[in-house]
Amino acid sequence: MNWDLWIRRTHRWLSIIFVLAVIANIAAMVMKADAVWIGLAALVPLIPLMLTGLYMFVRPYVARRA
Repeated sequence: MNWDLWIRRTHRWLSIIFVLAVIANIAAMVMKADAVWIGLAALVPLIPLMLTGLYMFVRPYVARRA
C-alpha cells in the first residue's frame, strides 16, 4: 500500500474516533458524570491526528521544492 494512502486512511479513521470521543465527552458533561477519563480519551486520537494532518499539510510544499 502506498505510504500517502496509508496516512490519509489513518487520518480519516482517527478523525472518526476523535469525533466519537468528543460526543461521548459532551454526553457525559450533560449527564453530569464525573468521569475525567472520558475527557482524556479524546486526547488519545488527537495527537496522531495532529501528526498525520501536519504531514498531509506539509507534503505538497516539500514536493514542490524537490
